[in-house]
Amino acid sequence: MRTRTATAGILAVLALTLTACSSSDDSNADTKPSTAPSKLTPEQNASIDAANGIPPEPKPAARAAYIADLDAIDKDIVHGKPDKAIDRGRNQCSSIKQGKDRDQLIETTNFRFSSPDHPNGHGTAIAEQILDVVHKRLCPDF
Repeated sequence: MRTRTATAGILAVLALTLTACSSSDDSNADTKPSTAPSKLTPEQNASIDAANGIPPEPKPAARAAYIADLDAIDKDIVHGKPDKAIDRGRNQCSSIKQGKDRDQLIETTNFRFSSPDHPNGHGTAIAEQILDVVHKRLCPDF
């Protein structure tokens, strides 16, 4: 019985201590830095992307050709998520722009273009084909 009473007493003291530590005093609220993410304009985002070797969003015709080329290799590459495939391709362009050798590019392509049915990528042969489509359709100037 003493153990229960002692435990209850300790828990009560801890509860009071914890509530005493939290403060609702917002007197310095104006001096706290904002933790909200800053909103960038589309132009600022495009500038950041360009600096990182990421090409702009493809125009509708280029986008359709890119998705069609990937689907021709294997429909599971896009797996119903064309926006994700575009983002992955644009990010792969940054690796191309960095001047990585072809073997490294194939490896990163395989890693980037995973899917629920291929969580570890589609393999070297398909990754090589994907890389060629990305380069041709999204960043031919790199």
